[in-house]
Amino acid sequence: MSSPRIISGTAKGLRLKSVPGDSTRPITDRVKEALFNILGVDVVGSNFLDLFGGTGSVGIEAISRGAAKTVFIEKNRQACQILQDNLSFCKLNPNGKVIFGDAFSYLQNKVSMRFEYIFIAPPQYKGWWEKAMKLVDENIALLADDGWVIVQIHPVEEKLLELHTLEMFDRRSYGSTLLLFYQRKSRNLANG
Repeated sequence: MSSPRIISGTAKGLRLKSVPGDSTRPITDRVKEALFNILGVDVVGSNFLDLFGGTGSVGIEAISRGAAKTVFIEKNRQACQILQDNLSFCKLNPNGKVIFGDAFSYLQNKVSMRFEYIFIAPPQYKGWWEKAMKLVDENIALLADDGWVIVQIHPVEEKLLELHTLEMFDRRSYGSTLLLFYQRKSRNLANG
């Protein structure tokens, strides 16, 4: 598989370093382009959380397209270093913060920043996306009022989750990749 590239924005066309082996789940250019077409101009000025950072492809794409800040969480030391290198290579360091640590621990911390987008694409077939979703659901202060949680999984991993504060509002399938979109549950519409 070729190394991931930045599709649009200030770092357009730059190819990122990949993490050797299968410890990360790369996103294809096709899926990434589809995702950012859905997000559109709303990504500009947003805070973006890339929970299982990997190479940083999605979060760096967000910065390249105008996100104010992307926080990356990555617990694989080698991936974390490559992510930092990719951020530097794209000259986007000021807008990116790489945290070497566990995504689940991060989600249980007191909120220091709210995010318009939380992107969850953990290693496959471990049930980690479900665990991460439940933690976001419990620590909803992480998500801006009109924010979205986006999950990237293999279609066989999909299952209905019992969530208290979040609801799925869209799902998009791209071959062996499924994107699930969640937002805060609708409040009483009569109250605006």
